[in-house]
Amino acid sequence: MGLLDGKVAIITGAGGGLGAAYAKLFAAEGAAVVVNDLGAARDGSGADASAAAQLVVDEIRAAGGRAVANGDDVSTMQGGENILKAALDNFGQVDILICNAGILRDKSFPKMTEEDWDLVVKVHLKGTYCCTLPVWKWLKENSKPGVIIMTSSTTGLYGNFGQANYGAAKGGIYSFMRVLSIEGRKSGIRVMGLAPGALTRMTADLGYPENPLRLPENIAPAVLFMASDLAADHSGKVLSVSSQGVAEVKMVQTDGFRPDKPYTAQELAGHAQSIFFGAD
Repeated sequence: MGLLDGKVAIITGAGGGLGAAYAKLFAAEGAAVVVNDLGAARDGSGADASAAAQLVVDEIRAAGGRAVANGDDVSTMQGGENILKAALDNFGQVDILICNAGILRDKSFPKMTEEDWDLVVKVHLKGTYCCTLPVWKWLKENSKPGVIIMTSSTTGLYGNFGQANYGAAKGGIYSFMRVLSIEGRKSGIRVMGLAPGALTRMTADLGYPENPLRLPENIAPAVLFMASDLAADHSGKVLSVSSQGVAEVKMVQTDGFRPDKPYTAQELAGHAQSIFFGAD
């Protein structure tokens, strides 16, 4: 018995790297998989779906699994609808959506063009929206529980130099996930976030040290856990998964300054130790 027997999973950006690792593991655990990938370069240029998604599908089928390739653009509503249609036409249902597709256009903020900003936000944040909405509606209309996993990032949660566009998009995905986890409760739709740290073509030149725990195949088990009934009690949470281990990342606040009357800026400054966690 596999952890995902009888399930159908859509995985975007699954032509390589993390997405491909998820697709192969999910298929091995019994899921039928829609392997989506536009086949674009890391910066979003070009497109050759046949060279990406189909290769992963061929590997899954050769191992006895079920999969179909899809080359639609996640950042358009038509693309999101077509990706869902691929699942319904080939497998009759959808149970799991992994929003993994993304690109990078890293530059320090003053050197970042409007195009760099718009395209990164479009692929990551709007792409997550465009793929989630059709699946969300289908699950609700068919009274089906489901799991949606959205890919955030430590850059979106903590910040990182040279990634203002990427960080803004990934921070938005975190907030999107939080809202939908609340809206999905009555319908049994679980929504979780993932902040992965892995060696892929997206991170190949970022100077990560060689470590087998950074390989996509060693990030995938955590995503399988999140998508399976093993995590049935968890929604609205973000897991950081990297060579440092697996941990929940959570927004918290200090005890703070709690005045019982109007206060001045100077008085507020005097309570800085209660307001702030400490020096950055």
